[in-house]
Amino acid sequence: MKSTILNYLFILSVLGLGSCSKSWVDTKPNGTASSAYLWDNESDAIKGTAALYVAMKDEPTWGRNLFWMQNASDDLIVGRPKAKAENIKNFVCTGNEDYMAGGWSDLYSMLSKANQAVVGIKASTSLSTDFKNRSLGEAYFMRGFVHFWIAYLWGHKNQGVPYDSAEDVHYGLRIAPQLPSVTNDYAIIAADLQRAADLLPLFSTYGDADKGRAHRAAALGYLVKTYAYWAQYDPSKWALIPDLCDRIKNECGRALITGNANPADNYKAVFKIANNWSSEYIWSVTSGTQGGSEFVGVVLENTGWGIYNGWGYFQPTEELYDEYEATDPRREATILKFGDQFTYFGQNRSYYSTNSLSGFQINKYMEPYSYGSNGDASTNPMINQDGNYPTTRLNLPLMRYAEILLFKAEALIQQGKSADAAAPLNEVRARVGLGPIAAPTMADLKHERRCELACEWTDRFEDLKRWGDVATINAPLHGRIHTIKTDPASPYTIQQVWPARNFDPAKHMAWPINPDEISLSNGVYKQTPGW
Repeated sequence: MKSTILNYLFILSVLGLGSCSKSWVDTKPNGTASSAYLWDNESDAIKGTAALYVAMKDEPTWGRNLFWMQNASDDLIVGRPKAKAENIKNFVCTGNEDYMAGGWSDLYSMLSKANQAVVGIKASTSLSTDFKNRSLGEAYFMRGFVHFWIAYLWGHKNQGVPYDSAEDVHYGLRIAPQLPSVTNDYAIIAADLQRAADLLPLFSTYGDADKGRAHRAAALGYLVKTYAYWAQYDPSKWALIPDLCDRIKNECGRALITGNANPADNYKAVFKIANNWSSEYIWSVTSGTQGGSEFVGVVLENTGWGIYNGWGYFQPTEELYDEYEATDPRREATILKFGDQFTYFGQNRSYYSTNSLSGFQINKYMEPYSYGSNGDASTNPMINQDGNYPTTRLNLPLMRYAEILLFKAEALIQQGKSADAAAPLNEVRARVGLGPIAAPTMADLKHERRCELACEWTDRFEDLKRWGDVATINAPLHGRIHTIKTDPASPYTIQQVWPARNFDPAKHMAWPINPDEISLSNGVYKQTPGW
């Protein structure tokens, strides 16, 4: 059954209630309480909280554009000529690029909605206690979740991002102040996520109508990630992570997908429509044939071999391909290379690409395109028939339980408890048929995190920054250049497809703020240090 939350998202979007309409949201970091929803009955509250999630599907956020900053890692290249995206990857951007500026604006729009929801729900006297708590938990979660993304992308140890809380007496009466450090942001985010975890129900209690709404495991998961990112400035935060990870497993019932015919199928199952709401799910962008994240189509071959309008961006590198152990089934599940077999609209094909600049394509999200018959896109019930908005019924995972296990392993290694880190790290490895590591090191953790989470919205680039792996960021990137691009069996040579870059930790640890936002703040906001 289709999740009713997705129906709400589609209806709200069509009606404009999820857009940046003046009646509901202020796109600046500050905002005033809205009268669009009065929160005076359960029906209105359901609609009001559903509106918190609408922008998650949009192109400036998790549809595509926030991923341009993750594309600055060594795992991917832009894929097609695109100057603004290339400037971001090469660290010569200004912050005024619409891919960055639009993300900033939409995230603050979402943050304003969440603040307004906190005000409205708290003030309501007509909601039952349980329903009020859940609704308030959703608002706290979305406020913390969105604030987290703003903070880690644009926040710096010497300068935080603008933030104003609905609980502050000055809220809505001033331009939101810029916090002194991103660690101040992380403290506020952690408090919101903890509040959310205290109020939200378990995902297992949700019926189909509520799948896609915030739940306890999602709040705890992003609390874990907040502490992990905070730990680069305050190592004491590592000690807070293992117990939270155990709660996600034991209290929230999250677990890896296993039990399939073989290790390869275990991993492939994670990225199947049937498992959108599996035990491994923590948080995702709810998607369908009429709306959702278009990212699945963004990474498909440009024009999709003449059958469906893929966009042809974000192509894997030879460096990523070579990272995998020879027997690791995650490599083929993650990356398509020339000659690989796959099913496309009901037909078996051998992969080739006239589009890919590296000779590879992301394979994780291809399942929706396997349905249909005779290579006819119109026979596929799993995709949006409008290729200009290539959404599918596959939800886009933003966090899954495997990442929680790897954060637990990392936290234990960082505390000098490598023997204890073996269990969570080896649980991830065992699922795909790889042997155990008795006392994993940070090198083992980095390898496992890269191979397990490659080409997902977990941000390999942020990992490299927080680990201090500058040489890895700056190294040139390579791909396979095939003699005949339409021949799956064509020979290739490995060539450089992206030159060495000049990442400078003194400048590039956080992204630049749109200069227009700084000008409009009348001196309240300062540019990211170094930019």
